[in-house]
Amino acid sequence: MAAGGGTKFWPFNEVRNKCAFPIANVPVVRRIAEDLFGMGFQRILVVVGHGEASVRHALHGLSPAPEYVRQPSASGTAPAVAAAWDLAGEEDILVVYGDVVTPASNIKAVVEHFRKSGAKACVLLHPLGDEKPGDWICGEVSSGRLIGVQGHPRGGEYRLGGVVALGRGAASAVRDNPGLLQSVPVGGMPPTEADLAASLQLLIDDGCEVAAVVASEFLVDLDRPWHILEANARLLDYMSSKLEGDVIHPTAKVSDSAEVSGRLVLGEGAVVGNRVVVHGDLWLGPGASVTNGSIIGGRVLIGANARVRDYAFVGGGSSLGPHSLVGHGAEFDGVLLDRAYLYHYCEISGVVGSAVDIGAATVCGTLRFDDRDQIHVVKGRKEIPPYGASASFFGDYSRTGVNAIIMPGCKIGVYSCVGPGVVLTEDLPSRKMILVKQEYTVRDWGPERYGW
Repeated sequence: MAAGGGTKFWPFNEVRNKCAFPIANVPVVRRIAEDLFGMGFQRILVVVGHGEASVRHALHGLSPAPEYVRQPSASGTAPAVAAAWDLAGEEDILVVYGDVVTPASNIKAVVEHFRKSGAKACVLLHPLGDEKPGDWICGEVSSGRLIGVQGHPRGGEYRLGGVVALGRGAASAVRDNPGLLQSVPVGGMPPTEADLAASLQLLIDDGCEVAAVVASEFLVDLDRPWHILEANARLLDYMSSKLEGDVIHPTAKVSDSAEVSGRLVLGEGAVVGNRVVVHGDLWLGPGASVTNGSIIGGRVLIGANARVRDYAFVGGGSSLGPHSLVGHGAEFDGVLLDRAYLYHYCEISGVVGSAVDIGAATVCGTLRFDDRDQIHVVKGRKEIPPYGASASFFGDYSRTGVNAIIMPGCKIGVYSCVGPGVVLTEDLPSRKMILVKQEYTVRDWGPERYGW
């Protein structure tokens, strides 16, 4: 399922479908497809719509090649599933939302339980934790069965996890979707969108068994931009937990003067140079380098041919995209995409899109004076993120001038520019430039002012 507009994901939905956004340098939809092929699936149908080219590019070179189904209309996930099912024929299917970041074990658990249970369907649920039930479509569980679905409820323990196994007998419930999720609280105001969750509720109303599996590992739905930071950090934690030792390519180099306190996964030609300090696990892609006194926090992934150099600092839990640069005393913490450029004493915290040019001495505020989390506005609705509330978000192909200051939580649209000396205190729309307007006073001055 890779067709939605992802408007809540702004500014990172404008030049790509959010399913094609890279987490730990791998597009989310590609990671899912590779996991499915690894489980033995032989055929994958990808429903595309908004940003189709980015999804196709993200899946380029997979074997066997996925098949593509154009979403018939922007009317919801149920019609999209129905269109793919028509092409698949009379078979059981597994539906995976392409913006879900989760280990393969969670998906595999749904498949195995569905095959053993004999239920008409099986869904993956994830504990809400710190998330608010009013932000999600939630499920009610009893004795391993889904007994109800409710959209954006006032209470709940689990939300739907974006993985659903459907038996061929469930096809009519998908095609006869009511066109909106009717199971909402009083005053819930569901949009007229045929969500697959309404088909699950229809199966329950018809007396069919819908099995439920609670995720045993992390699961992050890329719905808002701050979910990028959460997904990246959780995935790196998971990858770290699976490391058993160093994995170093014969052509990679580690300086004797480097201080390394974690495990190293180094690709072909990767370099850990002189006076470098590594505080935890580090992944370096082919040709990537960390040199000349740079400091790396724990669990950092650096893509192919990316460079960290000249006493730069990269915080723990960060990812740097291919061909990116963090150098000359710059500090970075978060997710940096391909070809982004940070130099000359920048201090950047958050998500930086593709080919972003950060001007010298640009800094991000990360702490409000009242120590509270920053309030964000997403499509007119105020929200307080449980993760990454004070981060900044730089849309793809944007740039900043010298000495720009980005205050906590600000988002900069794609193709936009924050001029030199600007203190940005609110979101900057896409394709805009913001400049400081100054007033000057010019006076006569010289030696005579000092008594000469």
